[in-house]
Amino acid sequence: MKTFCAFLLLAAGATMTSPRNPTGSLMYPYGTSQGDRKNNKTDDGSSAEIPISAPFTFYGKPYHFLYVNNNGVVSFGVRVSQYTPDPFPLDGESPFVAPYWADVDTRQGGNIFWRQSQDPSLLRQCTEDINWYFPEVPFTAVWAFVATWDRVGYFGSTSSKVNTFQAVLITNRQISFILLNYATIQWTTGSASGGDAATGLGGTAAQAGFDSGNKIKYYTIPTSRTPDIVNIAGTTNVGVPGRWAFQVDEFLAPAPTESIQCAL
Repeated sequence: MKTFCAFLLLAAGATMTSPRNPTGSLMYPYGTSQGDRKNNKTDDGSSAEIPISAPFTFYGKPYHFLYVNNNGVVSFGVRVSQYTPDPFPLDGESPFVAPYWADVDTRQGGNIFWRQSQDPSLLRQCTEDINWYFPEVPFTAVWAFVATWDRVGYFGSTSSKVNTFQAVLITNRQISFILLNYATIQWTTGSASGGDAATGLGGTAAQAGFDSGNKIKYYTIPTSRTPDIVNIAGTTNVGVPGRWAFQVDEFLAPAPTESIQCAL
């Protein structure tokens, strides 16, 4: 059987040496040392409603509040406790960003960190990344929100498998971008979604992408809800495996990606 092991590359041969990945780490700084807050260690929980200090325009609508949900979702206007991902577009009016929508259970280990920031060094990093990936869009970041799922386990786990991934929301108050970063992905499914408790695989696998809540504007990262989503850290749409980048203030279809097939 063959699987898609990489998507992309905007510049063949440049993937592993991109100037935007000089250290090999895609994750933006996170943790309590960065002033992050943490979600409670619960199953299917979420943060309290988070007022944000700059409007974040998502598919044509500005939002002023959001939630960081344990199950791999940043949502606008409503908490998301659902642990088995449905395919996009969704039936309900629940706009959200899903770096890795699956049955996370931090009682099994790991933490969910988040912060909003106008720190100059972070905004400089955001601006440089966006300018690199979207050179045709004049942009200087004024606000960012970093949500990180750090070494999180899955519901029903009897293993030591963990995932680490991140969503970064960036805006200049008018134009908005999202970066999805994947460091380590070892599991796809909790046992309540049909997954194997010993492997975290099988059943209804994780979904990645975003949905506007209007049944029209949405994007699903390829291999979502399939076993191959476990390889998402080796995929990209911007030339750097493990990172996906999107402009999301209006609906813009992502550039076509190339796929490379390799045998399992």
